[in-house]
Amino acid sequence: MHLTPRERERLLLHSGAELARRRLARGARLGAPEAIALVCDEICELAWDGVAYEQVVATARTLLRPEQLVDGVPAAVPVLQVEALFPYGSALVHVDAPFGPPPVDGPGAVRAADGEIELAPGRERGTALLRNTGPLAIWVSSHVPLDRLNPALTVELEAPGRYRLDLPAGTAVRVEAAEAREVAVVRIGGDRA
Repeated sequence: MHLTPRERERLLLHSGAELARRRLARGARLGAPEAIALVCDEICELAWDGVAYEQVVATARTLLRPEQLVDGVPAAVPVLQVEALFPYGSALVHVDAPFGPPPVDGPGAVRAADGEIELAPGRERGTALLRNTGPLAIWVSSHVPLDRLNPALTVELEAPGRYRLDLPAGTAVRVEAAEAREVAVVRIGGDRA
């Protein structure tokens, strides 16, 4: 059987999820790999069934309780992302705190610094015009290079070079069919004009 990389990844997720289900059935706690596989597998199945994106994210947060996990997993996995196939096409599903909020003190605690955090400091920024020439909406994830997008999405840049959307990691922009949308972009690290 010949499988695409995406098909192999999907089957690997399912195998990990089945291991997680077996462990849960006998009362064992899950480590990070099995917990991630289980939630990602469920996300992919919900998307396949046509459940709305927002509901997929909400459901993903309820699949596992902290007492079903090895200590430290919620802190080790503050976010999950998986590309899922919805009836309208693929979308990156981003789930914050999939296993509950991380601890506020002690091992694994996350403490944010005061003030603003600049994303990609010192990198050249600009704008681009994304034009969807296709019949369906297209999602563009935050860190996908603009020269690697769906061919139905044309990109007009202010300056030459390799860019990505100037968005926080895990976010995306939707460009509707026949829509032209101006977006902020940032030069990809290590790229010189």
